[in-house]
Amino acid sequence: MLRGMMLEFTKMHGLGNDFVVFDAISQKVVLDETQVRAIADRRFGIGCDQILLVEAPRHPDTEFHYRIFNADGSEVEQCGNGARCFAHYVFNKGLTRSREIPVGTAAGNIRLMIEDDGQVRVNMGSPHLRPDEIPFEAATQAVIYPLEVDGEILEIGALSMGNPHAVLLVEDTAQSAVDRLGPLIQRHSRFPRHANVGFMTIRERNAIDLRVYERGAGETLACGTGACAAVVHGHLRGLLDERVEVHLRGGTLVVSWLGDQAPVWMTGPAQRVFDGRVDLQGLVASQRVSAE
Repeated sequence: MLRGMMLEFTKMHGLGNDFVVFDAISQKVVLDETQVRAIADRRFGIGCDQILLVEAPRHPDTEFHYRIFNADGSEVEQCGNGARCFAHYVFNKGLTRSREIPVGTAAGNIRLMIEDDGQVRVNMGSPHLRPDEIPFEAATQAVIYPLEVDGEILEIGALSMGNPHAVLLVEDTAQSAVDRLGPLIQRHSRFPRHANVGFMTIRERNAIDLRVYERGAGETLACGTGACAAVVHGHLRGLLDERVEVHLRGGTLVVSWLGDQAPVWMTGPAQRVFDGRVDLQGLVASQRVSAE
């Protein structure tokens, strides 16, 4: 079997939302969809929800550029849990000495702040509420939109945190139909770029439960942008305060939003799991042999 160049990587997670991180500054990393899917495969690859690339800055006001690939091979605009892992990675690998790190993404620039306790606070930018900015097909902007799904009319919030989100208010996240409704809403024709789908239960004005079905990954244990989207939607409906604990299956994030055009702030942990090396050519070839 032919062997290619070995690439170094780090496996990380943010509340169980797991990532394979490549330093694309110190080594050349060019990934196609087949390679991404091979890496993300949990039986024959390394296994992850998303792959993160640390790249050289593309804007003079940033230190790095941040790219995200879903497990299905698609590239997406933003990932909040990944952003926290990104901050820990570049700091602990010595790629920066800054604890406040400006980073460019496909959705715009963000700021990552490593706190003294190791938690990472992320300025996720202002939410986009206009339908054309999400994008979402609607005649006018609204807090709640009716959405026909499988013969049922659901009430959703629609907004973008650099990536599109639908948010549903449910009585009990544990009993909600995430596996059935998640894929249907994610691929709904009114979301031309598809959507991440959040199922939110309000405990109190400062605490919610949340499950998220993500584009290209399915349900994950945590979703940072999904947590931000849920808090924004709840705040717009007058149901949530400015600071909210978001309880996900993988753990808890804290999200703050003052409203209007203020940025959304998200705080939570990031954890290194292990370092390794992978031969992408050999990995893809071995998976093809297994499939045969």
